[in-house]
Amino acid sequence: MMMKKTILLWFLCVSCAIVAQTSKDSLLVAKDSIKELVEEDLFSDLDVALIDSLVLDARFNSPLYDTVQYFIKDIDKKDVSSIALTADVLKERLALIDATTPFHIAYNPALEKVIKSYLKYRRKYYPNLMAKAAYYFPMFEKYLDQYDIPLEMKYLAIVESALNPKARSRVGATGLWQFMYQTGKQYKLKVSSYVDERQDPIKSTIAACEYLSNLYTIFGDWDLALAAYNSGPGNVSKAIRRSGGYKNYWNIRPFLPRETAGYVPAFYATMYLFTYAKEHNLVSNAPKIHHFETDTIHIKRTVSFDQIAEKTGIDSEIISFLNPSYKLDIIPFIENRNYTITIPKVSTVGFLKVEKELYSLADEDDAKREKPLPRYFEMDKRIRYRVRNGDYLGKIANRFGVRVSQIKKWNGLRSNRLRIGQRLSIYPKRIRIPKSSKKITSKKAPKGSPIIYVVKKGDSLWTIAKKFKSVSINQIKEWNNIWSAKSIKPGTKLKIFKS
Repeated sequence: MMMKKTILLWFLCVSCAIVAQTSKDSLLVAKDSIKELVEEDLFSDLDVALIDSLVLDARFNSPLYDTVQYFIKDIDKKDVSSIALTADVLKERLALIDATTPFHIAYNPALEKVIKSYLKYRRKYYPNLMAKAAYYFPMFEKYLDQYDIPLEMKYLAIVESALNPKARSRVGATGLWQFMYQTGKQYKLKVSSYVDERQDPIKSTIAACEYLSNLYTIFGDWDLALAAYNSGPGNVSKAIRRSGGYKNYWNIRPFLPRETAGYVPAFYATMYLFTYAKEHNLVSNAPKIHHFETDTIHIKRTVSFDQIAEKTGIDSEIISFLNPSYKLDIIPFIENRNYTITIPKVSTVGFLKVEKELYSLADEDDAKREKPLPRYFEMDKRIRYRVRNGDYLGKIANRFGVRVSQIKKWNGLRSNRLRIGQRLSIYPKRIRIPKSSKKITSKKAPKGSPIIYVVKKGDSLWTIAKKFKSVSINQIKEWNNIWSAKSIKPGTKLKIFKS
């Protein structure tokens, strides 16, 4: 019984990890553990169905999750007999689509299975996907047309990222079009501490168009270019050779990597479902905003999303949605780099009216930041640290702003074991100020007892400040020693003092 309780506790930990960017491998382990729990009668089949649904929902909808697995694993094992779509009807519809596109779309049982699986297992996600498509597709079509690429290629971004510009795969592919770092660099997508242009909808779309054009030049076939986008041109060339020289996607499919074998059918199925959405009762949610309703403004100094929201009144969620390339919710200002903010067009005049006030607010916030004391500014001298009870290498490394590997190198350590009283040589990058040290401040502490506010999902400093009369974002930051909007997460407790 103790073992059962242990497994159950472990499973709950994995479930919590889903919300905190669980990896794909951890989810597979979680599913195996659920199976064991069922076999030991700890969970019923109904419980498992609910758990599996919640896991899928967290993967598909959570902005915290690293990537979206759009196409379905083990699709051959799925029961789709309940989907009322006959082969004859599907053949007719696919033939009509095929007549309008350069892709070679023809009926086959494998594609039918994918389409029916999406209708059964992905139906509830399509309203949200279609709402995102209403924003992104006109933008995609503009650049696809410029590069003479079939407009239907817009559906590729759904297969790649489910139209999440911040999607990140377990191997590091990022953005709407899932560029790896080196490939993005090859197509002039810059990545820095502040900005990841792979997450920029326009720049990444242009890069994707250039890449797809190059792939089409190699293979002369859009289906093969699509397969090469996923697995690389080398794997497609190998599959062509191994098939005996065939160049039809379905003929080389058995010789492609497993993921690519499901990739192109996922693309075709998505094209079909968007084309025949009405026939399958797939209705879009209302989009947050349309692309033609936005405008861009050049920024003249470093500002944060919270500062912009406070001064302009633009919802911080809209700012974040329209500007996904800024990794820290901060727009940097760097000479010879034209960083812009995208905002609703109706807010453009209002933004320009308060632009100077916005920069003044940013100056004030910067002035309030704690400056490094002179004696801590240069810390290149070695110190000798005595290991205390409860210490471990990770804790010591964090204290001094160094890496565990550096401490081991400096001290010739071959393992992570430490003993109390052991002396370590450390070259610190930062020094932790003792708890007894008092922070000198010229400001008076607020009077009265604070209200404790627990941060909810969707909250930002701007929305929280609006909930309390005469409370500003700056005050919340000062009361809680917060200098970055990224530090507040659901569940964070904030002190709020009423005036």
